[in-house]
Amino acid sequence: MPLHLATTPEANDLLESDPLALLVGMLLDQQIPMEKAFTSPVVLAERMGTTRLDAHRMADYDPGEFETLFRQVPALHRFPAAMAKRVQTMCRDLVEKYDGDAAVVWNTATTGHEIVSRIAGLPGFGEQKAKIFTALLGKQFAVHPTGWREAAGVYGEIGSHRSVADVIDADSLVKVRTFKKEQKAAAKTPS
Repeated sequence: MPLHLATTPEANDLLESDPLALLVGMLLDQQIPMEKAFTSPVVLAERMGTTRLDAHRMADYDPGEFETLFRQVPALHRFPAAMAKRVQTMCRDLVEKYDGDAAVVWNTATTGHEIVSRIAGLPGFGEQKAKIFTALLGKQFAVHPTGWREAAGVYGEIGSHRSVADVIDADSLVKVRTFKKEQKAAAKTPS
């Protein structure tokens, strides 16, 4: 089943074939539309003159020049400087702990809780985002270590339409957006 996270087929293809691109997209998925976040990795790769992202190269990139890649119009994120720094820090962490191979983070985990813990330990990820990413891996990439659904919490539920993990087409995107709007409205309502 092809991905429907980004705005272009090329961006979705990269997300499917490049684990680092998927991880970068998830990291960028905050304070901007999901499709923008998951399209930015292919744009970043193009700006770097490559077809795939490389954690070693990104970790070693001159920080000012890396930020320029994020700022170039159209910017890769609403907060290009902060996100360039966050992505580069995450890549350095991947190089140090996983030899730069993003897939090792989840492919060598034996339990869902281990995936959540490893993802949450990366710069720019917290517990909730780690659970959402674990659900995305399980639901759309067949990464199913023992207890992955339980570790993902409510995001692992079938048909929940709570997060990016549940976006498989235009209809499911509308359902996820509706859920998020309802959650924001409920949070603003005084008790």
